[in-house]
Amino acid sequence: MQVTSQSFADGAVIPGSFTFCIPAAEGHVCLGSNRNPQLSWSGAPAGTRSFTVICHDPDVPSRGDDVNQEGRQVPAELPRVDFFHWVLIDLPENTTSIAEGEHSHEVTPNGKPGPDLPDGSRHGLNDYTGWFANDEQMKGNYFGYDGPCPPWNDSIRHRYVFTVYALDVPTLSVSGPFDGQQARNAMVGHILAKASLTVTYSLNPAVPA
Repeated sequence: MQVTSQSFADGAVIPGSFTFCIPAAEGHVCLGSNRNPQLSWSGAPAGTRSFTVICHDPDVPSRGDDVNQEGRQVPAELPRVDFFHWVLIDLPENTTSIAEGEHSHEVTPNGKPGPDLPDGSRHGLNDYTGWFANDEQMKGNYFGYDGPCPPWNDSIRHRYVFTVYALDVPTLSVSGPFDGQQARNAMVGHILAKASLTVTYSLNPAVPA
């Protein structure tokens, strides 16, 4: 199974048009275009009944003490955890691509609606739901795609892994609002094949490209 994108190459820096935040002269960052990238896939094995798309960042600081704090840096040696940026399940078995901007074309304060989509697929909650939980202007349920916005003082470049899974079931056994880990748990034992693209991003001007 293979996955490709017209939006970026595997291993490249993700363009700012697909990010939640971009660098800014004042305040370190400002909002980006937040468009979901184009993805195509092929070579799914016989017996595929549906697809799942997950984008996650495995490089998120496990503690927030230093995150976005003036005069401080998030240390490279800090243990890192996953942050889900996109969880899309139950894509019909004849689906082979997602268009750029099809599911997101701007930052939506309080989050985009979900989970149900017209073709029967479902969007999960991404982890901005928890990130903005205490922000009165931004809090809400963040369904669908919301792009990268790593800490502007992180000392490492973050990776963003876009993975397409071919599954042997038409729907995953999750209901109501669900998150990335719940989708991963529901896929156990049902994955026939998977393929990924990885891009990188940093908002820290001191981090090499």
